[in-house]
Amino acid sequence: MPEHVWRSRGLAAIAVGGLLAATACSPGSGPSGAGGELDGVTLTVAAKWTGAEQKNFEEVLSGFEEDTGATVNYEATGEDTGAYLGPKIEAGEPPDIAALPQPGLVREYAEQGALKPLKGEAATALENNYTDYWRGLGSVDGEPYGVLLKAAHKSIIWYRPDAFDAAGVKPPETWDDLVDTTSSTLSDAGITPFAMCGASGWTLTDWFENVYLSEAGPENYDKLVDHEIPWTDDTVVRTLNKLDEVWGEDDMMKGGQKGAVQTDFPTCVSEVYGQQEAAMVFEGDFVGASVAEAGAAVGKDAVAFPFPAVGDNAPVVVGGDIAVAMTDKKGVQELMAYLASPEAQSTWAGLGGYLSANSGVKPDAYADEFTQNLSTTIVEAGENVRYDLSDQVPSRFGATEGRGMWSILQDLLRGSTDPEGAAKALEKAASES
Repeated sequence: MPEHVWRSRGLAAIAVGGLLAATACSPGSGPSGAGGELDGVTLTVAAKWTGAEQKNFEEVLSGFEEDTGATVNYEATGEDTGAYLGPKIEAGEPPDIAALPQPGLVREYAEQGALKPLKGEAATALENNYTDYWRGLGSVDGEPYGVLLKAAHKSIIWYRPDAFDAAGVKPPETWDDLVDTTSSTLSDAGITPFAMCGASGWTLTDWFENVYLSEAGPENYDKLVDHEIPWTDDTVVRTLNKLDEVWGEDDMMKGGQKGAVQTDFPTCVSEVYGQQEAAMVFEGDFVGASVAEAGAAVGKDAVAFPFPAVGDNAPVVVGGDIAVAMTDKKGVQELMAYLASPEAQSTWAGLGGYLSANSGVKPDAYADEFTQNLSTTIVEAGENVRYDLSDQVPSRFGATEGRGMWSILQDLLRGSTDPEGAAKALEKAASES
């Protein structure tokens, strides 16, 4: 592994990669898929992926088309999957399959009767390739509805080794080192520390979750998810003040606060690895796909360090996209079985910017050494691992464009509110959700 990758606390940083590998069970097979068995069948799959992620997923879908003769059309939902699907469900015209970015949506739609339980080969593929933890994310009251199609390690800060070398800095181990040493030294050397992805509000919730989990600890994290403590709690205000140490400083970010809140994902990745206008960008392992699109190489031009410890321990936050069936159309369960198979997910692994929780996806399926190590190093993450907070709360609060966490954290980033004001706004929004 390159010298720059995972310095110091590297093993702790790839706990999620280890968790993915550690949660393996007996491999299963995908659909029987004799060629031509679904000739004339057209299916629609909806997901939020765009750019390189969309292109790679469509290549995965093409394998199913070749195996079965079906035609599979892809629809991009935009950032707000719930807002896209809601009217379609109400009109009785949902996509055949949707990839949901929040477990909360799985429950919400299942309780509405908008989802179809997995059965046959699809249920078998889920049972054979995933353990209880991962199956549980797509189940409601013990009924399996979804497949964790794409996992995400969300405790990574990506950087350019050449920028760090030019400034004479090393990856930081603590938040204070990140702010007071690494970023400050980069800035003094004329190198902008961060490209921010503030126009994509979900990236700001990921910042919050990492800082909060490390600052406040797993027990308070769980309480905040369940709203057992208010968003005006001291732990929340402390976290928002920590974020403001980066977000509140124009010289920390490409374009300052104004530019940061107008830059979406993956444009922020391109600003680091395409235009080389900043040294770092924070987001999950899936950044790798956008790195390649920007013309850089993961593990060489683009490497990463663990999200620095704010409190006693570094955070480990996971996320993921769960594929669910929304119609009983012929071919839907077969496609769900295919998506749950090692075959499909190994194809995606080879294209980059992807991690799988499927036990049948082997290390050599991944496109680069960096992701291989991320996915296979088995480290006990213990009880400190937590699933993305904003994906567990009601979607109208945690995952809706223009409101809730997304909007309020964008206000903090642009400087139109302060940490105390943001905490009050978060509590009001959470109480109304």
